[in-house]
Amino acid sequence: MFRGHYEHTIDAKGRTSLPARFRHVLPPAGDLRLVIAKSIRDACLDVWPMAAWEELEAKVARFNRWDRDVVLFRRRYLSAAVEAEIDAHGRVLIPQSMREFASLEKDVLWAGVGTTMELWARSRWEASLELPEADLARWTDAIAEKLDA
Repeated sequence: MFRGHYEHTIDAKGRTSLPARFRHVLPPAGDLRLVIAKSIRDACLDVWPMAAWEELEAKVARFNRWDRDVVLFRRRYLSAAVEAEIDAHGRVLIPQSMREFASLEKDVLWAGVGTTMELWARSRWEASLELPEADLARWTDAIAEKLDA
């Protein structure tokens, strides 16, 4: 599981280091492939280990292919994803279009969110955590209900 968040930078070529703790979570067999997708909820990138991405693809393949929501998900999320590889220095090259989508310029933040990771512009990460008091109360109740289920 990917846990925690780590601040890094992204260089002019679009490379950023994958946190060492995240590299240790990847399969020991040495599969250094990742899949990077534009988040469908936030202005960040979802980063999947290849094995987890393949599980997602297999799950989606079982859905009704004619369902409008499924078609849209396949077009907007699956087809827009790109494969990336971790280089010998532990860096990942983030394609320009992905950097623009997530506003990745210099300071970035890797967030472990269970079986996947998120890559954020540092300033956007801070903003994503803010909730008005009324929303915080609703969220607290909703998540408590889900955790108790």
